[in-house]
Amino acid sequence: MAATGTSHANANDINEQSAPVETPSGCHAETVTEVEHYTDRLFRFRITRPASFRFRSGEFVMIGLPDARQVFRAYSIASPSWDDTLEFYSIKVPGGPLTEFLQRVQPGDTIWMRSKSTGTLVLDALLPGRRLWMFGTGTGIAPFASVARDPESYEKFDSLVIAHGCRLVAELAYGQHLVAATLADPLVGELAANRLHLIDATTREPYDRTGRLTMLLENGTLEAMAGGALDPATDRVMICGSMAVLVDLRDALESRGFTEGSNARPGTFVIEKAFVD
Repeated sequence: MAATGTSHANANDINEQSAPVETPSGCHAETVTEVEHYTDRLFRFRITRPASFRFRSGEFVMIGLPDARQVFRAYSIASPSWDDTLEFYSIKVPGGPLTEFLQRVQPGDTIWMRSKSTGTLVLDALLPGRRLWMFGTGTGIAPFASVARDPESYEKFDSLVIAHGCRLVAELAYGQHLVAATLADPLVGELAANRLHLIDATTREPYDRTGRLTMLLENGTLEAMAGGALDPATDRVMICGSMAVLVDLRDALESRGFTEGSNARPGTFVIEKAFVD
């Protein structure tokens, strides 16, 4: 994957006039190991993983930069729970209190990460089923990058379907490379073969499929490509995206008899309400 971003100043140098402060209690100071810019709006980065850090695939954690502002935002962990590094997929928000600076990080920079992860996009929050749908828009695909690379997902479901919606064709690259890398992975590739499926679409640029995910669900496109209608008796659903997407898909699912679940009370679909700036 060719990075489209240009060289940036070191994120810590940007705030050099306000010397980095001591790592807050309950935080890990981790090192950036890899950065890749997909478009002028999207990038991913990896950091070292604390030996003591445990999480369930699909959860999110709060991260920030070591400067006086101490701004933290929720980021879904895109790497699976077995990975020895942590991956994050982010949008670049001009003037954003965190992403304005986070998008400039380079390997070797330090990132703060709180020690506790949480979230509802986990297998434990869903009742047993046969097919797992993962609806994500933009960077909302990040938690599903974790779930799709977890062997446990294939133990619990016969098939996994990632439905990824973006504005532009170039913004679909992360999901496409995610699936290709998963199928080639020595740990989960054999499990995912013929069982992991990607259905992607754009809303502002011509592509094989064009339209919002809700529209493609309503007109039957998604179900036809996945080989069958959504059925609360056998299908389970995870949703991550903008509030509008969450509301529309929740309404669509509830109209079909799906019930929202949580860590305390598993159901037939779950949504994530934590957002990046």
